[in-house]
Amino acid sequence: MKKITIILLSYFFSMMAANAQKDSTKTKAEPRVKQFWMVILKTGPKDKEITDSVQRSKIFTGHFSNMEKLYYDGVLKAAGPFGKNDFTWRGLFILDCKTKEEAEEYVKTDPGVAAGIFISDIVPWYSEPTGSFVPGKPEKKNK
Repeated sequence: MKKITIILLSYFFSMMAANAQKDSTKTKAEPRVKQFWMVILKTGPKDKEITDSVQRSKIFTGHFSNMEKLYYDGVLKAAGPFGKNDFTWRGLFILDCKTKEEAEEYVKTDPGVAAGIFISDIVPWYSEPTGSFVPGKPEKKNK
């Protein structure tokens, strides 16, 4: 039993000595987290009033064109519609800009918002800037 105790203590002290010799000046890698702006598009007050199919088609064509512009400007990082839900949620944008006021200005450029088909809630949202969340403008693909 005495031999096992001595072996365990020797092992314990050798591990402590090995750890003490590690470079203590190295810092722990922190995740790179960046603030984005999450926009929830909700059904607006004019959604039921604007019933003309030609007018709605024009508004939604502009809605998709605006998203494409914001994407290629490097502002819109993710977008998409919600499925049927118990809220009035219609869609989501993740915007890469500095302030809520700036996000509000980008949202106002959406024809669906301008027409009152959509209203929005805007909140800070955080993610590591990787994949589609990398800052900057994407390259345009040839069509």
